[in-house]
Amino acid sequence: MSLDAVLDIAAAVCLITGALLSLAAGVALVRFPDLLTRMHAAAKPQVLGLLLVLVGCGLRLRTGVDITTLVLVGAFQLATAPVAAHMVGRAAYPHDQIRTDLLLTDELAAHLDRVAADREDAPRG
Repeated sequence: MSLDAVLDIAAAVCLITGALLSLAAGVALVRFPDLLTRMHAAAKPQVLGLLLVLVGCGLRLRTGVDITTLVLVGAFQLATAPVAAHMVGRAAYPHDQIRTDLLLTDELAAHLDRVAADREDAPRG
């Protein structure tokens, strides 16, 4: 077996695995019960699926310009997906878009209670 054949097989495995992870993330977005679990499904397997697809494309294309572009796409995805998921969760939390009965610990509740108490104590002007 030649090196090209091995790289093509590895690329196919990465592409199929990445596509399956992205499909699982899409199904989870529809099936999960609340915002936090949907947000987890959108951030974790989707990013890993995209990275596997990018690795598969890099193994198949094998040119410097293509690999550089794929690395930049992967880096931007890794930089933006967790931040976006965090901001969506923080924005939705005070508006009762989550099921608190599913939470094991609720670290944000004490912080929001302090903020609300500080707002009530602040002088009106």
